[in-house]
Amino acid sequence: MFPYNRHRRLRKNEAVRSLVRETSLTPNDFVLPIFVAEGKDVKEEIKSMPGIYRHSLDLTVNEVKEIWNLGIKAVNVYVKVNADLKDNTGKEAWNADGLMQQTIKAIKDAVPEMIIMPDVALDPYSIYGHDGIIGNGKILNDETNEALVKMSISHAEAGADIIAPSDMMDGRVGAIREALEENGFPDVGIISYAAKYASSFYGPFRDALDSAPVDIENIPRDKKTYQMDYHNALEALREVEADIMEGADIVMVKPGMAYLDIVRLVKDNYNIPVSVFQVSGEYAMIKAASANGWLDHDKVMLESLTAFKRAGADMIFTYFSKEAARLLS
Repeated sequence: MFPYNRHRRLRKNEAVRSLVRETSLTPNDFVLPIFVAEGKDVKEEIKSMPGIYRHSLDLTVNEVKEIWNLGIKAVNVYVKVNADLKDNTGKEAWNADGLMQQTIKAIKDAVPEMIIMPDVALDPYSIYGHDGIIGNGKILNDETNEALVKMSISHAEAGADIIAPSDMMDGRVGAIREALEENGFPDVGIISYAAKYASSFYGPFRDALDSAPVDIENIPRDKKTYQMDYHNALEALREVEADIMEGADIVMVKPGMAYLDIVRLVKDNYNIPVSVFQVSGEYAMIKAASANGWLDHDKVMLESLTAFKRAGADMIFTYFSKEAARLLS
């Protein structure tokens, strides 16, 4: 009881606060999402994501070398697909000579120890901007899974370390795990976007890849029939449990800042590494507010990243990876 118990004794200066600190943040916690474009010596800033660029493959290799030296050990790879390569099947996604496959090989050659987590979903390859194949006005789950399996095997053949299905089709983790085993890739992991919500925070990302759902009759206007309803929490546990049973090695909660309760719920219920994605809209909000002088950029950035660790995340996918790693180092 007060005055014998004065909590402020352990807050009186930074030295004491650091001694009793419960949560720590290091560059080892970060996964950097990167965007790759066709061409050479290409560096295109994404206007809705200040400081984030689409790089051609040659500059992507330089970027990966730079972040490795900052202590960042993993990249999450996305490619911007030329319009003439898009269709409703997504077949360019498993082209052995495709941009994604070339990128995986180039990164692995340049920085062999870098963990490569290529995105597995059809939206960058789809003429309709959806994560799956469309038929009769809806997303076809099982047909999409067949495409995702082909995509995953092509990534493994190129040298990917961990397959990252972000599509939210039912049963895709089990299908991918089975195919990896059958094709001689038992050591390739799966990080499942197990609790991915149909969120409005993804806008800038869709600008980066030109992958927003199209406004065409008989094409779903959004992704709510396969991504989760943000009103629900317990549903996330069902999704996570299913993916664990199917062979996921790591599970993902996405987005991040508005879903810290889901991160904690998953962490408290399952003994498996939990990742969280601080998505493009979250990044853009902090950038915009700090650019207007309303927030201290670096302090808010580190506070938000620490919140993910405090909530229970073991790793954080964030566009702030480079900036945060420099500050922490």
